[in-house]
Amino acid sequence: MTGHHQTLALLLFSGFVAVTLGITTWVSRRRHGSAEEFYAGGRLFSPMENGFAIAGDYMSAASFLGVTGLIALYGYDGMLYVVGFLVAWLVVLFLVAELVRNCGRFTLADVVAARMRERPVRIAAGTSSVMVSVLYLVAQMVGSGSLVALLLGRTSGAAGAWAVIGVGALMVIYVSLGGMRATTWIQIVKAVLLLSGTIALTVLLLLRFHGDVDRLLLTAAERSGHGRAFLAPGLKYGGTWTARLDFISLGLALVLGTAGLPHILSRFYTVPTARAARRSAVWSIGLIGGFYLMTIVLGFGAAAVVGPDAVRGSNAAGNTAVPLLALELGGGAGSTGGTVLFAVVAAVAFATILAVVAGITLASSVSVAHDLYASLRRSRPTVRSEVAVARWAAVGIGVVAIALGLLARDLNVAFLVGLAFAVAASANLPVLLYSLFWRGFTTRGAVWAVYGGLIPALGLVLLSPVVSGSPASLFPDVDFQYFPLQNPGIVSIPLGFLAGWLGTVTSVEAADEAKYAETEVRSLTGAGAA
Repeated sequence: MTGHHQTLALLLFSGFVAVTLGITTWVSRRRHGSAEEFYAGGRLFSPMENGFAIAGDYMSAASFLGVTGLIALYGYDGMLYVVGFLVAWLVVLFLVAELVRNCGRFTLADVVAARMRERPVRIAAGTSSVMVSVLYLVAQMVGSGSLVALLLGRTSGAAGAWAVIGVGALMVIYVSLGGMRATTWIQIVKAVLLLSGTIALTVLLLLRFHGDVDRLLLTAAERSGHGRAFLAPGLKYGGTWTARLDFISLGLALVLGTAGLPHILSRFYTVPTARAARRSAVWSIGLIGGFYLMTIVLGFGAAAVVGPDAVRGSNAAGNTAVPLLALELGGGAGSTGGTVLFAVVAAVAFATILAVVAGITLASSVSVAHDLYASLRRSRPTVRSEVAVARWAAVGIGVVAIALGLLARDLNVAFLVGLAFAVAASANLPVLLYSLFWRGFTTRGAVWAVYGGLIPALGLVLLSPVVSGSPASLFPDVDFQYFPLQNPGIVSIPLGFLAGWLGTVTSVEAADEAKYAETEVRSLTGAGAA
């Protein structure tokens, strides 16, 4: 990584920061302080704009760098992640998008509270949403520290620490000043940059192999050292039954968790109607689907052009597969083309991290203000005070994320993304689906569904090999490992649904039939929607 790479990457990244700060400043001057403006951008975005923003929220650095690296190292088994991410959007499209937009105003808790006692439901759903957001956020922050330091050629701890602090400070500025409107435009700009960069790399790669995909795959298999096994399942997840169950657990979390991610659900409130929300989901599926198909090509391309050994030598997790591929496609180290392509990929990766952390921070700050703060007060807060709390919550969450990111920057925290999906699928999805589709669902069932999924998900991870009992654990010197899987989804997701059912059937409070009928009509027709 030469000084030319670093300088050009910094210049491009600085340009992105300048543009996004300009957007934030422009929006902050036009805001009028209403909750609808700060939380939902005034509901003025078109389905296409919102579709790009959703895609920007979903396509994180983990997807751009991590998934591609897994494919470069493990071939077919790495590609299975792509399947999980894509199938998840079918759940969002058919079960969530339109109904959530009709039933709620700003958060997941709005949907549930429409037919339940508000206070306990909002506290439970708000707590779960903040927990999911913080887990997702810390993973992005730690990733930003290591990735920025790596791509800029700085391996010292100070470089990673300053990267975490810088990303955290920028995300606080974006959210506290610009709210949803600024965050949405940042996501749109980031999505366009990411898709453009991915398309350029894919075209260059296919041109190198003269459009012969079969030759690309065979070359990747030859350079992998595994032969045809590189193109078949079982290289990473087929060794033991524990590994297979772990992958099933991760797959369940990825497929079901997307529909419960707070920063994804909040996107459906930024459009004027439920029809627009559904069209947004269609746009996002097309964009995300195209992106992940290209990551498959780039992953095998990195194996064929760079080689798994070189990728692993640069970064054991494979996170540098795309930058190394860009360097080779541009002409190799020291070439002008290689320098430019590497810098573009680095800048896009930085932009990706910034945009994703801004979206997550906004979603969690809205949950703090709209659900927790409003529920814990004896009297109903004013709109102005609630929005002010949301802005300060963004600052507080940013400080917490920076602190946790600094503490965990030397640890392997890749599991945090999978854990965030597992918690969302275990705690948020059961209460959401029960509220929308079960006539007899009660307040106790809603609270039990949230905590019945949240507590086991977090507890099982604490007792898993991720935290202790192995050299790769967070605390390798101690051993309190009693749960063999790294992802708790296969156990905690059914427990969330079971707890919701059990809480409902043991509840002394009867379900409110009139409120369910009102929710059903609103969810299906949009009558009375905010």
